[in-house]
Amino acid sequence: MKSLFFESLSGRNLIIVFASFVVLLTALGVLLYEGSKKTVAITLNGEPMVYKTHADTVKEILDEQDVTIRDQDYLHPKADTKVTDDLEVVWRQAKQVTIVKDNEKKTIWTTAGTVAEALKAENIILNDHDKIYPDPQTAIKEKMKIGIQLAFRLSLVDGGKEQDVWSTSTTVADFLKQQGIELNELDRVEPSLTETIAVNGVVNVIRVEKVTDVVEEPVEFAVITKKDEGLEKGKERTVTQGKPGLISKQYEVVLENGKEVSRKVISEQVLREKQDQVVAVGTKDLALQVSRGAEETGTEYYVTATAYTAYCNGCSGRTATGFDLRANPNAKIIAVDPRVIPLGTKVYVEGYGYAVAADTGGAIKGNKIDVFMSSKADAYRWGRKKVKIKILQ
Repeated sequence: MKSLFFESLSGRNLIIVFASFVVLLTALGVLLYEGSKKTVAITLNGEPMVYKTHADTVKEILDEQDVTIRDQDYLHPKADTKVTDDLEVVWRQAKQVTIVKDNEKKTIWTTAGTVAEALKAENIILNDHDKIYPDPQTAIKEKMKIGIQLAFRLSLVDGGKEQDVWSTSTTVADFLKQQGIELNELDRVEPSLTETIAVNGVVNVIRVEKVTDVVEEPVEFAVITKKDEGLEKGKERTVTQGKPGLISKQYEVVLENGKEVSRKVISEQVLREKQDQVVAVGTKDLALQVSRGAEETGTEYYVTATAYTAYCNGCSGRTATGFDLRANPNAKIIAVDPRVIPLGTKVYVEGYGYAVAADTGGAIKGNKIDVFMSSKADAYRWGRKKVKIKILQ
């Protein structure tokens, strides 16, 4: 009985020992298996992780992570690289992006993280004036569209002041909005708002305004002549003194860039009426005043006499005393040196007749006279001669 008990206990111990041995071997196996794994650092699309693996190559690691590699993806190191402890693996999935630059479309695959990085990878260099959307720091997404408008130089003339500017606008209206330029109701733009802006072109904003200008202007009086038979020919007398009037005019003035281009009268008001001047003009024939009876009592002496007409070179047709020779072609007038024969003196000229000293001449100096003839032929026939004259009264 005792023997059987001990035999049974020994069999049970053997089983326990055997089971323990198996567990120990299993634990040792697990420890050996886990201990044989290599530790690698993996970054998948920017997400880092530490990973233990028995994989022999980088590709096997990615297969374990259910990552499918495409030719456009970024992978470092290469897929066939052998796995070692502390290996660092970086994988970024490529995304399809469309770049539209000035209406030119290009589709690319990129592993860049942002719009700016994608453009840099494509060697697209932009300046500060170019437009890009979305923002350069925006993260790249699948099927993203990147728009680029390249800026160009042109001249802006606003109110006469010129400056060089950059623009990405297609029309004049867009350009002015981009520049923050507001137009008033009367302002003009050249070229028109709907026209397309040309590279190195000129956009001219003409500032137009209308202002009111009030001006007081004098109104000149007219000179009215009336014949006076009691006044000698060649003499005039003011009957009524003329006075200028005054009128207030309101003008609408158009200014372009501050300079006047037009004005028109929109109203006027008479402030003072004008008064015309009335002048009496003598019509009494001077020759009739010369008395034949006075011939015997006058002083006589000889002078050099030439002749002239009302139409000679430099002649106005009026004498120094205002007598109109052209209107009185038969008048008896002589030109004298007033220091020798005062103007208005009645004389008798040998070969010419009774006359009045009513004119002067630049060449008539001293004992010289110039007799008035109605025609050039008569003047030529008179010529130059010495004649006797008699001073009457």
